[in-house]
Amino acid sequence: MSDDGVAISYRALPPGTPVVAADGTPVGTVREVLDNEREHIFDGLVLDTPSGRRFVDAPEVQRIAELRVTLTLDAAGVAALPEADPKGGSEFQANARARRFGRLWRPR
Repeated sequence: MSDDGVAISYRALPPGTPVVAADGTPVGTVREVLDNEREHIFDGLVLDTPSGRRFVDAPEVQRIAELRVTLTLDAAGVAALPEADPKGGSEFQANARARRFGRLWRPR
């Protein structure tokens, strides 16, 4: 066990959990955990940072533990993250009949 506690599931991650960059620099707190409920896949996090809400994609999350989340990005990388879409954005799904992607809007 490290000083951030034991590893936990993204489903057990509460809002307000501190988030640190790969170098240990505090960069914000967890605002929301995003997942694909149909496929049971962790999609990423929405963070509250000093520069506003930021979206962190799942591959950029190195470790989720009971006391903090550690990212694979350094502090500069976190500052360069895109702003989180307050409406929740859109979700895409293959449309086999049209042979193209169809857009499904997620209710928020």
